[in-house]
Amino acid sequence: MIARISGILLHKQPDQIVVDVHGVAYDIEISFNSYCQLADEGQSVVLHTHFVIREDAQLLFGFAQLEERSLFRMLIKVNGVGPKLGLAILSGMDAQTFSQCIQNQDAATLVKIPGVGKKTAERLVLELRDKLALWQSDHGASNVATDISTGMLVGTAQSEAESALLTLGYKPVQATKAVAAALRTSPEGRSEDLIRLALKGMI
Repeated sequence: MIARISGILLHKQPDQIVVDVHGVAYDIEISFNSYCQLADEGQSVVLHTHFVIREDAQLLFGFAQLEERSLFRMLIKVNGVGPKLGLAILSGMDAQTFSQCIQNQDAATLVKIPGVGKKTAERLVLELRDKLALWQSDHGASNVATDISTGMLVGTAQSEAESALLTLGYKPVQATKAVAAALRTSPEGRSEDLIRLALKGMI
């Protein structure tokens, strides 16, 4: 199993990155929370990984924090939750918010994440309540998102934020409204900041 990747970040987008490791480029799928913690393209990056082998593909999932990978592995053990949906859940909300939803049995908030239906949300609550309590004691319910800085033109940031939300599975109308609301809170925010605010506004 590939447990960690260390190399140069060649390309990044909210759901996938490319990392060069001594001349070999790896496609790695990531959550939005991990995306927010990445360095700029051309810089070094270290990710904890989970390797999945299927009949038709070999997939590598990367996480900036061990805690997030641990939560991901817990998620994909839930019946009906595969790696793609597990990553979507971690992109839709941070670890602390997800933990609160499970502990509060708040399935209504979970279904707002693209790909999570009512039955899946209820199953997550049912199967993860006790396990998540243990996970919290081991790792703490820390928010894996971090603050990002540097400037960007608002128009470009807005466009990139809307595109990122579409990539994460939200509908165009949802993305436009959410980013517009985020802009009212952070008029000069970077795309990452706008996406984060937009996601919080939808849950």
